[in-house]
Amino acid sequence: MKQMPLVFALAIAMTALASAQTKKPEAPPPPPPKAADAAVEKALMKIENDALAALLKRDAVAFGKIFAEDAVLTTPDGSLQNKAQLVADVKSGDLVLQSSTISEMKVHTHGDAAVVTYITTDKGKYKGQDISGRFRWTDTFVRRGGNWLLVAGHGTQIQPPPK
Repeated sequence: MKQMPLVFALAIAMTALASAQTKKPEAPPPPPPKAADAAVEKALMKIENDALAALLKRDAVAFGKIFAEDAVLTTPDGSLQNKAQLVADVKSGDLVLQSSTISEMKVHTHGDAAVVTYITTDKGKYKGQDISGRFRWTDTFVRRGGNWLLVAGHGTQIQPPPK
């Protein structure tokens, strides 16, 4: 009976020792961005800004250069468009932005793919309907033949906070 506390203490010590051995070490902090990632980030931010400038000037040809031929776009109202439809909307004047500003742009690189997220504050019309507001965008790019092309885009309107 006198050995029971000793066995109990030994069991607790062994459990603690086993637990300490199975704990995973803390993950190291993420590495700083590589120079290549910084260059890709800069290039994609320029592409996004150049495309917006072309859209504001109603330059459908320059605007269309950002998109892959097989690009799929989900508009803030949930409809799908391809490159040809979107470029045609700009060319015809169905889509007109009077002003737009970009904020909170971030680029996430994944080798020959990248995701760009940002917010726009827009004033414009689509087929005569007001489409002004704030929107969050997610654009997916792939590098094809050395060029970055948008293959998928998605926009969501940011609702104003409730009063």
